[in-house]
Amino acid sequence: MRNRIRELYVGESTRAHRFRYALLAFDVGTILFVIATSFTEHGPFFEAIDAFFGVVILIEFGMRLWISTNRWRLMTRLTTLADLVAIVSFLAPLAGEGLGFLRVMRTLRLLHTYHLSEQLKRDFPYFRRNGDIVLAVLNLGVFIFVMTGLVYATQYNVNPQIRNYADALYFTVTALTTTGFGDIVLQGSVGRLISVVVMLFGITLFLRLVQVLFRPNKVRCECEECGLVLHDADAVHCKHCGTVMHIRTEGQS
Repeated sequence: MRNRIRELYVGESTRAHRFRYALLAFDVGTILFVIATSFTEHGPFFEAIDAFFGVVILIEFGMRLWISTNRWRLMTRLTTLADLVAIVSFLAPLAGEGLGFLRVMRTLRLLHTYHLSEQLKRDFPYFRRNGDIVLAVLNLGVFIFVMTGLVYATQYNVNPQIRNYADALYFTVTALTTTGFGDIVLQGSVGRLISVVVMLFGITLFLRLVQVLFRPNKVRCECEECGLVLHDADAVHCKHCGTVMHIRTEGQS
């Protein structure tokens, strides 16, 4: 049984591919649920959905822990800690605890989708051609969602300007782009520290995305002689050493 479950996570069968895509879809679904429910009052129906998500995450986490060959390393990963917080926060309403806002930490689970990159490149030509752009967008997106979650979690009870997830997202984006309209201001020392983190780290990730978008299109093909990895899509020779390159391409339109 353990080998069969491990094959779902690391195997190359059609069933393994579908399983990993299902996990990705579930992660996206939890993020959309967190955003949508920030606009509504929680009742028994939403608490039941919370519990369902919490149980599913707990089962999936248990399977990963069971098949892991290095459980200590797994438990010390940031994504694992995010999963544990997500499990507690989804199940918290059953115990009457006010930890629902911590559900946004589940967005860190998106970092697990990085291991799907090779599969996505095989299945979708866009990912093969634009892997760096997808990675830059994903990094920026995860950062925005996590910081928005922190803004919402720390301000929604004390700051009348932060009433839902959209307000927190609006502040995060305006701070990240250094637009700074000033119509929403975070309160307290914690709020100011969050603003500083958003501006410093967010603008770095944003500029990285701009750099990837506007630099000349390159393909990854390591030169056997000098090790240069990025080459022009139609390159015949390596620009560093002149070695003949054999770049696998679908052709340029």
